[in-house]
Amino acid sequence: MNDIILVTGGTGTLGRHLVPLLDPARVRVLSRRPGPGRTVGDLNDGSGLAEAADGAGVIVHCATGVRGSDPTRTRNLLAAAGRDTHLIYISIVGVDRHPFRYYREKHACERMIESAGPPHTIVRTTQFHDLVARVLGGLARLPFVPVPAGTAFQPIDSAEVAGWLAELTGRPPAGRVPDLGGPQIRPLADLARDYLRVRGPRRSVVPVRVPGRVASAFRRGVHLAPDRAVGRRTFAEFLTGDAS
Repeated sequence: MNDIILVTGGTGTLGRHLVPLLDPARVRVLSRRPGPGRTVGDLNDGSGLAEAADGAGVIVHCATGVRGSDPTRTRNLLAAAGRDTHLIYISIVGVDRHPFRYYREKHACERMIESAGPPHTIVRTTQFHDLVARVLGGLARLPFVPVPAGTAFQPIDSAEVAGWLAELTGRPPAGRVPDLGGPQIRPLADLARDYLRVRGPRRSVVPVRVPGRVASAFRRGVHLAPDRAVGRRTFAEFLTGDAS
């Protein structure tokens, strides 16, 4: 019986919340580096994936990042997965309408999964609190904090997304499911002020008009899900560590 749940990206922002929610007797974490509870494999070149996917009834594909190509990773994973394996893929709201290169890659992965024909569930979310905080933390190293003018975000808590994914592992494949959005849509300038108030340092926030198609798409809110504000924990609560 294929009762193993294989998690890619199990040590990342989302995976580290997801793995503890799964049955430890069933979960298998794919990693390029050996370690307790890990199965060694490399999504970039496909090595070790067939062994990692052997006996997996569900694969939750959380692995992402700037190193390598997400379509290459997904293609290698699809090649290793069993024909009847339920593949759960985490994506981003608006990838089918946004010109940002990373989003285009995520959409290419969606199309690849759909055309390859395995049983699958695709979940799109808005940006994680962790990502927004990481970006603002980098900008806060400057003498002032420049943020794109006219741009809002709807950050969602990665632990909450992990909870939804854990539920999906016990459900039948559903194709594309409704988007998951954070509880609030707020100007990035306001999110930056929240970040500085809680984590510092003291800086002025300066909205800057950014040209180009990518910035325009963000201003239009292509990445937002106003009708799917299902998250509970706000960005301010995330920063302080408070639960909603």
